[in-house]
Amino acid sequence: MKKKIIFTVTNDLAYDQRMQRICGTLAERYEVELLGRKINSLPLKPQLFKQTRLNCFFKKGKFFYAEINVRIFFYLLFSKVDIICSIDLDTLVAGFLASKIKSKPIVYDAHEYYTEVIELVDRPREKKIWLWVEQTFVPRVKYAYTVSAGLQKIFTNKYHVPFHLIRNISLLKPKPTTVATEKYLIYAGAVNAGRGVAETIAAMQQLDILLYVCGTGDILNEMKKLTLDLGLEKKVKFFGNVPPQELDIMIANAFAGLLLLENKGLSYYYSLANKFFDYVHGEIPQITIKFPEYIELNQQYEVACLIDLKVSEIVASVNKLLADKNYYQLLIGNCKIAKHDYCWQAEATRLLAFYEQVK
Repeated sequence: MKKKIIFTVTNDLAYDQRMQRICGTLAERYEVELLGRKINSLPLKPQLFKQTRLNCFFKKGKFFYAEINVRIFFYLLFSKVDIICSIDLDTLVAGFLASKIKSKPIVYDAHEYYTEVIELVDRPREKKIWLWVEQTFVPRVKYAYTVSAGLQKIFTNKYHVPFHLIRNISLLKPKPTTVATEKYLIYAGAVNAGRGVAETIAAMQQLDILLYVCGTGDILNEMKKLTLDLGLEKKVKFFGNVPPQELDIMIANAFAGLLLLENKGLSYYYSLANKFFDYVHGEIPQITIKFPEYIELNQQYEVACLIDLKVSEIVASVNKLLADKNYYQLLIGNCKIAKHDYCWQAEATRLLAFYEQVK
């Protein structure tokens, strides 16, 4: 009989490609369930694993986190489960307590440096609460992994827990063959503070190209207003959340991708965003922030134009890609090579080996 793993997240499941990859891979050997919350009525795509969405009364803030942890705790308590995996700190309390009561192993998946996210940098009271959660529960977890080498080193040294490295990398598959009808840059991801969206929109005043923004977030309406205020409504297009298969096509047809972050909080500084690999797999150059993980990857395969988060540097890098066709083709050629090394098929082997030792 297969062991059952339940993964817990606080987001909706429809757009979570990372968890779909992890759960899909493990479903080959385990009975897997992904437990999240219901944010919209979008139907879930059938998967090899069970998907469950919890209804929550509160949508954000401290009451939401309290409510979702209570709901997850009782769901786990009354479910058949052999391994519990808590994704990030915001589900760890529920997962840890349920694991102790049921005498089952708990795995901690640190998708980010939660106590150093930009949303907590200027909120000392809230940060203090999450630091308490981190300091109380993480050192008591035996099995853990994270998404970047920088975070792996920080967490292992800080909590004396051996964190493993499981990067969030795209699945190697044939590139979409549809052809774009217009030339555009693409930003794929959450439209939140510190993601370089405002700077990119400002840069569009000086660029002869379109910008597609694919995603939603806390500052989406603010960015739409900025676009109107700058008279860029014909150059900047907002698509909201785009289903993964459609997003793959939009990325593959883009002129270049954007991955820009503000240097505010160690979570961003040591991040390794999945869209870095999504752009590589789409075989498009990217304009990426000059942070440690991206510098190291770009030294292996030059696939990105690395910059600091400044409007002038965004403008200069896009214009360089537009004007220097040899440089542009060099980056595309490197993407075609790099995607075979930077692929989920290789990372999946590490994931399966990790769960084999969870007992």
